[in-house]
Amino acid sequence: MVFLTTKVMQRTALFVSFGGLVTALITTFLPLWKTMNSDLNEVENWYSGLWHTCIFTEEVGVQCKAYESLLDLPVDLLASRVLMLVSIGTGALAVVVAFPALEGVELGSGRRGLKRGLLILSGVLSWVSGITTLAPVSIVAYVTVVEFWDENLPDVVPRWEFGEAMFSGWFAGLALVIGGILFFIAVCMGDHDRQRMSPVKQRAPHYLKTEII
Repeated sequence: MVFLTTKVMQRTALFVSFGGLVTALITTFLPLWKTMNSDLNEVENWYSGLWHTCIFTEEVGVQCKAYESLLDLPVDLLASRVLMLVSIGTGALAVVVAFPALEGVELGSGRRGLKRGLLILSGVLSWVSGITTLAPVSIVAYVTVVEFWDENLPDVVPRWEFGEAMFSGWFAGLALVIGGILFFIAVCMGDHDRQRMSPVKQRAPHYLKTEII
């Protein structure tokens, strides 16, 4: 296709990775990883995130409280905090590294090997960011499902359920992984274009000279 060029693919990869990074950043600080409401008290809705626990009532509105101590946090939330921060760091680094490697950007112009290496590095960093986003969301989802179906708890006890932030976290992780794949596709497209444009060197045939005596 005419419109699917290396330049377009590079910018698409950067756009998708940046979108995943912004979504992961918002997901990290949203207190909507888990929700809970009780049939016994329908006027209260509880929300839980990596940093805060919030309660919503019609009279007061939303009130949030940060976790008091790291030692009181469950292991899944503590690990999710660390992984999401790693995801944001690697995702931001992937976007920063990819920008000077784009075609049309004067930074590093004339050094195609350097630009190619930066694109590969951006793809790897985007992959790492996507995996470290999908992992904590999946861990929290697994723990939530296990606790929801815990038969030792009475039926009247309210249980945590999936919140909106978990779905946005899965979307962010997939976007970052796809962005990394698009970076690698852009590298392959650039290699193909350079091979097609490079002149083919033809060797002249060599003849053996023989003398007849």
